[in-house]
Amino acid sequence: MPTSSRSSEGGTRRAAAAALLTPGLLALGVSFVVPLVWLARMSLNRTVGPAELQPDVSLSSYVDVLTDGFMWEVAWHTLWLGVLVTVLAVAVSYPIALFLARTRSRLRGLLMALAIAPLLTSSVVRTFGWLILLSDDGIVNSALSTLGIIGEPLTLTNNVTGVVIALVEIMMPYAILAMIAGFGRVSKDLEDAAGSLGAGRLRCFVRITFPLSLPGVLTGGLMVFVLTVSAFITPRLMGGGRVFVIATEIYDQATTTLDWPRASALSVLLLLLFGVFLVLYQRLFRMVEGR
Repeated sequence: MPTSSRSSEGGTRRAAAAALLTPGLLALGVSFVVPLVWLARMSLNRTVGPAELQPDVSLSSYVDVLTDGFMWEVAWHTLWLGVLVTVLAVAVSYPIALFLARTRSRLRGLLMALAIAPLLTSSVVRTFGWLILLSDDGIVNSALSTLGIIGEPLTLTNNVTGVVIALVEIMMPYAILAMIAGFGRVSKDLEDAAGSLGAGRLRCFVRITFPLSLPGVLTGGLMVFVLTVSAFITPRLMGGGRVFVIATEIYDQATTTLDWPRASALSVLLLLLFGVFLVLYQRLFRMVEGR
């Protein structure tokens, strides 16, 4: 084929690719980039009084946030909650994801649908469901009392315990989907080969299955952690206003105290925190892949 024909064909393909990408890039810019730029600009303004905003270019909101001991306590509590929910959600979801990735049953499609069915229901509805289940006269306390295990109702709502329980259940479908997608390297043939050489099931899991599934575990853990750290509805409802996380503080600053620059600064700092964890995840992922 002549060089001119190849060049024209390549130019046509590039033009077609640009035409296909342009609507998506414009939609992404309008719905994501522009709001982020507006948020960053708002964080540089200054609050001069109750609900009074002074357009400015100042880092005073960031200084206020970073020098506020309560905000550091809220940030630490948010990270601790994110780590705890991530560990529990991944640990509970791992056997389910591994089973769904391996099964050859005709019911595999149905089981997959059941695993991700909670995603079809709003997290608000599921949180209210947990409020009913874990209340003092709910099913959990009633069952434990009927069995004689407890004499008085357990306090499972309006505290961290209820928030953790609800978030673990809400995050499980995300963890399952992410881990199934990352379990492509886990081969049953490797376990069979190790078993034929005398390795028991536990040793096969520790030495073969789990190391090969680590990329999927890391992906699921990252997804759960990011969604948990940014969660607002569940900590607000299950915590009863007693569990403070960064998302609830952003909401309070924006709607109660009407301090938009401070709320914007908190949002920007939360995005930067996500960026740090994404970098750490990529490095850890490369280390695991290198092995």
